[in-house]
Amino acid sequence: MANKIIKTEIRIKASPKKVWSVLTDFEKYPDWNPFILSLTGEMVIGQNIKIVLPDMKFKPTLLVFEKNKELRWIGKLLFKGLFDGEHSFIIEDNKDGTVTFRHEEIFNGILVGPFAKKLDNDTREGFEAMNEALKKRVEKG
Repeated sequence: MANKIIKTEIRIKASPKKVWSVLTDFEKYPDWNPFILSLTGEMVIGQNIKIVLPDMKFKPTLLVFEKNKELRWIGKLLFKGLFDGEHSFIIEDNKDGTVTFRHEEIFNGILVGPFAKKLDNDTREGFEAMNEALKKRVEKG
């Protein structure tokens, strides 16, 4: 079974609380987020949420919702082992008025290999575009 990890990060001049408030204001995603067009559902561990990307809709399971620190979910295509992704947003306080925002995903499954190039290009670009848009929105105030 193939495995692929995409890791991106960006430094943002703001407190973890400020970054978290923008990251978790899901109703406003259409106003600024070029990667995740919609995120809805109850933020309860173990519950499914609904996510809409430009070219995909899916209902992952919420794994972590730790205020001012981490948001993580796991999704699958059709059934476990085909194409699974554990997606995370991690806010690390640098203790200098900035945070490092980590945007990562671990992909597993038999279809990961055939999609590796798309993941390296399109998916990474989507992560980076969201990171930049988040930074701009948070720092703008």
